Amino acid sequence: MSTLEDAWQSAQPRLSQIRAALNSTPAANQRIARVGQLDSELLDQELAQLLQEPINKALSLISPSFRSNFEPELGLLIQLTLYKLSIWNSGATYGAKLQDLRYVVQDSSSTCLAPSNLPRNTLLLHGTLSLVLPYFHNRFRIHALSHAWPDAPSSDQRRKIWDVLVSAESVYAFAGLLNFIAFLWGGRYRTLTDRLLKMRLVPARRLAKRDVSYEFMNRQMVWHAFTEFLLFLLPLFNARTLRRTFLSSISSISAILRPLRMALNPPASAEKPQLRQTRGKYWSLPLDQCAICAQSSQFNLTAPVQENIFSLLPGTTSSLDGPPETTAGTEPPAHPLYNPYETSCGHIYCYHCLAEQMLRTADEDSRTGWECLRCAQEVKEVHRYVVDIIEGENSESDYEFSSDLDIGTDLSGSMGSFSESGFSE
Repeated sequence: MSTLEDAWQSAQPRLSQIRAALNSTPAANQRIARVGQLDSELLDQELAQLLQEPINKALSLISPSFRSNFEPELGLLIQLTLYKLSIWNSGATYGAKLQDLRYVVQDSSSTCLAPSNLPRNTLLLHGTLSLVLPYFHNRFRIHALSHAWPDAPSSDQRRKIWDVLVSAESVYAFAGLLNFIAFLWGGRYRTLTDRLLKMRLVPARRLAKRDVSYEFMNRQMVWHAFTEFLLFLLPLFNARTLRRTFLSSISSISAILRPLRMALNPPASAEKPQLRQTRGKYWSLPLDQCAICAQSSQFNLTAPVQENIFSLLPGTTSSLDGPPETTAGTEPPAHPLYNPYETSCGHIYCYHCLAEQMLRTADEDSRTGWECLRCAQEVKEVHRYVVDIIEGENSESDYEFSSDLDIGTDLSGSMGSFSESGFSE
């Protein structure tokens, strides 16, 4: 053991000389991959979009106008936060860290350094030129387009400012193209701002390795795979069936709790429940009007048919062939019956209103069915209301129907045979 210790101690001076020689040897110029620098820029853009997207969705639910008005400011705030946490603190963006790169400043003699050991003034100017200046340019362009500066006369001051802006954008785009060509040739400065401030990306380690951290990519792949699985799985479930099952469960629970609710809250008299069962919401509506149309008119501010607009006015009658005509002493129904159909309880509605209600009830899979608005009974079936015309008899019907057919010539073929009441022309 003593022999080995003596040999180690005698070799220490030689080892110290070798270490000093290695440290004094200038490092060879490392070849920086251009694709890594471009990929780092793309990763930074993707990261900013991933952070901004959920915030935009949340703001759109609160106030869509707030999102559209302050979206550029939100993007600037996110980018400034990322700049502070990445370049200002560590000297590299998150995309550059994934590519194992960092920023260096050539010929830097400043003593005021940021936490990343880069000149503070250089970083402030770099952040201003790369983030703040594009924001003001975007805002100014939006303001000019919203106020139609490009459409102003050529002698107008606004048009001159717009022409100067377009010329400056063209010069900047051409300079960016020349810088990109120089970057492909030399691989030193990725953007015009980096070239102006002499900031370039170099490998973060002395021995550069072409390894890439795939952690971010793995997360994205897992999320996309989960999203595709949901998109594949959701069509297998029938939304209508699920809704029917849910509504049926609610109906069953309501039926179970109804006796308990009646026991806790008994009716004041025995006649009131009977009135609720035999009278609907529109039991007092005249029989020559459609109760469903009356119910829908409470929610629709505009009339669905043009002639119904005039039928709402007292003292006017509608006509499909011309303007409304006013007749003295007559007041047409506010909700006339069109193509009347009769329910199983004996009340008459418009065909399209009744069909819509029945189909909606069938889709909801309600066990109680659709209740008549006049008698509150369950409507089990409907059929066309048959009218029989008795010529020479001066009788009036309880119902008045609106139709564009000639009653004397074509009603027998379209309405069928007469059964219950007369019809007055």
